[in-house]
Amino acid sequence: MGFQTNFRKVEGLGSSKEGTHHWWLQRLSAIALIPLALLFVYTFLPTLGTGYDTFIATYSSLGNAIIAILFLIVGFFHLRLGMQVVIEDYVHAKFWKVLLIVSNTLFCWGFMIVGVIAIARIAFGIVG
Repeated sequence: MGFQTNFRKVEGLGSSKEGTHHWWLQRLSAIALIPLALLFVYTFLPTLGTGYDTFIATYSSLGNAIIAILFLIVGFFHLRLGMQVVIEDYVHAKFWKVLLIVSNTLFCWGFMIVGVIAIARIAFGIVG
């Protein structure tokens, strides 16, 4: 007949082992972004409209460079987690889901690495 228990209806529809960990990571990264974003904006706003030399001088300071690097790392980590949730929720074809999650991961890691290298080059005076 057509009767199924609640367990049988949801069996095989996903793992219940990763969701909580992912949720916590997303919340912790969001909380970490609050002070990092405020500090980044505090150091970045004075450089707007002042020119290239002022920007380089601001981020040559190790403290400002560390704030910017941490902001980029945590920001792209949070972006990757958030986009992964959206992809998992709204893309149903297995191939496209895997392709988009891998693309999302590569995009976030790529831009994070390029940003960190750029700020590190400024901080260490390797600006060309």
